[in-house]
Amino acid sequence: MLKSKTADRLATVVLYIIASGIILLLLSFVGYLLYQGRERLNLHFIISSPVFMKEGGGIGPQLFNSLYIVFLSMIITVPIGLAAGVYLSEYSKPGKVTDIIRFCIEALASLPSIVIGLFGLLVFVSMTGWGYTLFSGALAVAVLNLPVITRISEDAIRNVPDTVKEASLAMGATHWQTIYKVIIPTALPALVTGLIMTSGRVFGEAAALLYTAGMSSPNLNFDDWNPFHIRSPLNPFRPAETLAVYIWKVNSEGLAPDARQIADGASAILIIFVFIFNIVSRFLGRVLSTKFAGRKN
Repeated sequence: MLKSKTADRLATVVLYIIASGIILLLLSFVGYLLYQGRERLNLHFIISSPVFMKEGGGIGPQLFNSLYIVFLSMIITVPIGLAAGVYLSEYSKPGKVTDIIRFCIEALASLPSIVIGLFGLLVFVSMTGWGYTLFSGALAVAVLNLPVITRISEDAIRNVPDTVKEASLAMGATHWQTIYKVIIPTALPALVTGLIMTSGRVFGEAAALLYTAGMSSPNLNFDDWNPFHIRSPLNPFRPAETLAVYIWKVNSEGLAPDARQIADGASAILIIFVFIFNIVSRFLGRVLSTKFAGRKN
């Protein structure tokens, strides 16, 4: 008995040390990025355009491109991933077909993003003839995130209590009515949390976008919101340099005298946005959970 208690305390101490080490590592990493980029954490840097071979450029177009590509990729990925999650959790039965589907999801999830980028270059850039476009990048990122969103959807739906489903069926609802009127709304808090956290991953993605969205962007006219004009920010078939790609380019081949400061500032902005995605996801998840559970704050 004494040995068991000692082993339990020792394991607890080891786990606390590991958890503290992870938190310290994260704080050190984020603190270093924010400290290095502190001089560029201002509105002018966030909304202004970059300048070539001069000091004082900003990251406005790159930041907009990153947010826009997140929006496009989620429009593509969410319906497919949610449908796959519903199928796996509600309709699939143990067997070879289900095993093959799960194997494909696992294999797709394990592919490096650079491989997805090369696949996107071949299929979405070359075979379609679209060239380097926002839409090609969004499709490549959608391929990257599809297994993640499928897993999130399946887990969220499976975690809905059976009593909720049985109560709906007992009231005379069909299986499909139970899914979209009861199960999905009940699973919505977990779904929203997972989807927004996945958006943060898309926001910071660079490798897959180097070969699909491109490393340059036309001079955008933010007064032109016609999605068919080449200089319109909403045109999905234009080249688009995202924030993560811009950081890599400025660091590797930037010609501006303050290239290092620009890269540091852009890195700080990127990590801040990733934190915002995570905080918003938890807030919305808590609000939706409270609403659908019928609790009051």
